[in-house]
Parts: sequence; C-alpha cells; structure tokens
Amino acid sequence: MFTGLIEKVSKVENIVLNSLGAKIYFKADFDDSKIGDSIAINGVCLTVTSIENNLFSADIMKESLNVSNLKNLKKNDEINLERALKLSSGLDGHIVTGHIDTCAKVREIKQDGFSKRLRLDCRSDLIVLKGSIAINGVSLTVSDLYEDGFEVSLIPTTLDKTNLKNLKIGDIVNIEYDLLGKYVRKFLPFYEKKSKITLDFLKENGF
Repeated sequence: MFTGLIEKVSKVENIVLNSLGAKIYFKADFDDSKIGDSIAINGVCLTVTSIENNLFSADIMKESLNVSNLKNLKKNDEINLERALKLSSGLDGHIVTGHIDTCAKVREIKQDGFSKRLRLDCRSDLIVLKGSIAINGVSLTVSDLYEDGFEVSLIPTTLDKTNLKNLKIGDIVNIEYDLLGKYVRKFLPFYEKKSKITLDFLKENGF
C-alpha cells in the first residue's frame, strides 16, 4: 500500500527485457530497505530482489509490462519511487495500491498561473471530478472531466519532486483509479438488481 507521495526521483541504471518479463536496476539511498520490500516504480508495485551499494533491482512480470509504461523505459529515464506505507506513517495523498489499471496519453499541457494543467486521454467512467487519481504513482486531484479523459493541475512542488515535469504531448503515463470508485463500480450493478427500491416504489411512498 502506498500514498502517492513520491520519495525520490531516480534514473534507470539498466533494464533487461526478455520473453519472460524484465529486470530493472536503479539507485536509491534508502538505508533501511531490504530484499523483499515493496517499492512502487512509476506507480507499479514491485518487489526488491537485490541491493548492493544503493543499487536496487526488481523483477517485472509480463502482466505489469503489458498494463504499464515500464516496457517503454530506457537507461537514464527518470522514474518515481515510493516505498510501502508504514502503519505508523501519516496518510497524506490517498490510498494507492500500486496496481495499474490502464495507461493514458498526454493530450495537452498548458500553463495556468503558477501551476500546469495536464489533460490526458483514457477511460473516464471510473474517475470522479475532484476525486483522487494516481499518475505515474503521483497522488493528484481531478480538476476537470471529459467523456474521453480528464485533467489535473500540477503545482510547482509536484513538478519539482516527480518525473511529471518531463512529460510531453503524446507521452504515455500509468493510471491507477481511486480504489473506492473501483469497488463502488464493481458492486453497484449487483445491488441495483437486488434492491427492491424502484422509481414506482419511491413515488408510492411520497418521494
């Protein structure tokens, strides 16, 4: 479990792709990390497989490559890193699982005062206006919503502390929809079928 608050932006030291998946190498000065820990890379939850002189490695299975932008990474690309949330930590940001739902394409980037507005194209029926969303693992608030996408506003601190500052029109980013929204969407059809409350029932009872 993560919060969407990026701890460090690092660079890909190496990434090796093959028919079975991939292995990624990156550097981070996380002194208390150990093999087996969970770490989110661009919002994708992975497991640390080795640490040597601050050089970390993690395996990426084929499913994670298929649904995320990790398959597009190259040496020296910047990546967002966040370690798993500790129970003693404060919950800033929002609850992020590290399970990517889809990818989105950057359609538009424009300056808006001291912030930047970022418009992305993707499925939007699971997105709530003013709700939370994770882009490349970064917890953000939806500022506008469209049938084919959404917008977020990026403050200078977010741009400075994450790899979102490098985005260009046409780039592909990882998207994790808000966890609550996904569960509501999953169970709503079930309860609609089971519910005895209908429009006629409401009319009959004075609503």
